[in-house]
Amino acid sequence: MSETQPLSGKYVLITRPAHQATYLDLRIREMGGNPVLFPVLEISDTKDIQPLLNAIDRLDEFDLAIFVSPNAVDKAMHLIQAKRTLPPTLKIAVVGEGSANKLRQYNVNEIIVPNSRNDSEALLAMAELQHMENKRIVIFRGNKGRRLLGDTLIQRGARLEYIECYQRDKPKTDIDPLLHSWSNNALHAVTITSSEGLHNLFDMIGKVGQQLLKKTPLFTAHERIAHIAKELGLTNVHVTAAGDDGLVQGLLEYFLSIKN
Repeated sequence: MSETQPLSGKYVLITRPAHQATYLDLRIREMGGNPVLFPVLEISDTKDIQPLLNAIDRLDEFDLAIFVSPNAVDKAMHLIQAKRTLPPTLKIAVVGEGSANKLRQYNVNEIIVPNSRNDSEALLAMAELQHMENKRIVIFRGNKGRRLLGDTLIQRGARLEYIECYQRDKPKTDIDPLLHSWSNNALHAVTITSSEGLHNLFDMIGKVGQQLLKKTPLFTAHERIAHIAKELGLTNVHVTAAGDDGLVQGLLEYFLSIKN
């Protein structure tokens, strides 16, 4: 391990959906590491697009639109911009900086975004979401999303609609090559970016993989995911700063610490 290649010889599991793994893959390579791509979430179009199209036609009815993920931005904004412009009175909020960056690619720049953490709790703590009496809110999300954000806004008096704009599924993947490498000490760290992804990974790798996972350091930028990991019996869990850069920094700090 050199100073310019601090992850040299280290194999790091990336569990993001394939189309969202590019930046993390690149950063790990820049540090001399070897990314191992193993998506634990598969993103596809929603099975019934009509509610999304109807919501786009009715955007003028809403005071606030919330996009819960970069996938929600991509799937919804592509259709929105094909049909219309965003109403000038519609405020836009996101759960994290990744979604904000994705919105900027669609030339949406006035965004309510937490600057501390990338989660629903951080967004709900913002001043702009405290007084929601009779506010009309639409949440663009995938299937089976967390209900904390919507439930809390309803408790605060909002009139809320959920709009599904993409589908999340557990991939059907051959795990034997991964388990073979892992068993031969060719996997040194795991990165996880969603609680659903963690549960999927745990299911996909089976009992043999679960034992290997318990011996491998796991890195996540979310305290909530770390808590779930510990509930699953994982003990070598590391919470990093937000985003892919935070994950990479956490990896660097960990491997430099065990080197010294």
